[in-house]
Amino acid sequence: MGTARLETFSAGVLAIAATLLILDVHAEGSPLGQVVHIWPRYAAYALSFTVIGIIWVNHNAVIGLLGHVDRRFLFMNLFFLLVVAFIPFPTQLVADHIRAGGHDARDAVLAYGITLTLMAVAYNVMWFYAIREGRLLKPSADPKTVAGITRSFRPGIPIYVASTLVAFASSAASIAMFGALALFYVLESSMFARDERPV
Repeated sequence: MGTARLETFSAGVLAIAATLLILDVHAEGSPLGQVVHIWPRYAAYALSFTVIGIIWVNHNAVIGLLGHVDRRFLFMNLFFLLVVAFIPFPTQLVADHIRAGGHDARDAVLAYGITLTLMAVAYNVMWFYAIREGRLLKPSADPKTVAGITRSFRPGIPIYVASTLVAFASSAASIAMFGALALFYVLESSMFARDERPV
């Protein structure tokens, strides 16, 4: 099976997930006062939109390297999208509770971290299934690009797990680590783009 329908469906789900993030960012009363008061909603929105944006960019890069997909890969991709579509929910929890601190903030950040960790696990399973013995890769796929993506994916799960566990000590520090990780993947994706060859 070709990749066109997979790419279209995946892009649609990612677009919906990104759009759902903004639905919980709303103000009541004095605009200026509310902008200041609900800043955690804007911060959570910006972080999760960046995460989903990076997912979209990298998903396009992965699909672009594939010559075809099989039924197993489709189900792996479906689970991956299921997790990504869930991101708006823990994002709302973080926005609602991060200022309060304490157990509520910790639990919200744990929910956020567990979701992102599951996303990373699903992404890795999908990628390593596709590249094993060149199973789904195009014959013309650039080995340097494949190796670069593999290198960037490997530390993802341990770092997401570590960032999540930091919430037990500090919710704010945990969220800061997720932000730093998002920034890392923005920069990493930009480096891949410079090295990519037509496939």
